[in-house]
Amino acid sequence: MTAKVEGRARLLAKMRALPVEVRSAIKQALAQGADEITDMQKRLAPVSARGSHGNPPGALRDSIVQTWGGEKARYSSLAGTAGAADPDLTVRISAGNSKVRYAHLVEFGTSPRPNGGKFKGTEHPGTAAQPFFYPAYRALRKRVKSRISRATTKAAKKVAGK
Repeated sequence: MTAKVEGRARLLAKMRALPVEVRSAIKQALAQGADEITDMQKRLAPVSARGSHGNPPGALRDSIVQTWGGEKARYSSLAGTAGAADPDLTVRISAGNSKVRYAHLVEFGTSPRPNGGKFKGTEHPGTAAQPFFYPAYRALRKRVKSRISRATTKAAKKVAGK
């Protein structure tokens, strides 16, 4: 999920002015939250016994990765970003890669449609959605935000007390 930030330049300046201790505490809390979300997404990702699209079983699960710095993972079809204001404090979680280009189709499902090519004239029944990416994010986002807020406050108080 990408958030729009009004006054982004001002916010970036404030984030860069934070002491190293505070930035470190925020990054640690963000990393812990990203790990929790990624772990839950991997547990929820469906694993076909025979694999799919020529990939081995678990290829979709294994394509869920974290990228620090906010860069979109190449070929990912689903992505969510946390901490989009400062590149040093930004992590992007994505699903999909050059071999697994169907993460969005699994997450949201497909609708019935006519087939073409060799099977022209037949109907593809569509596939049911098997959500794994966004449910994990929605389930944990409040906990992760709270953890980051607590870490920021604690580190700021520690720095202010010096």
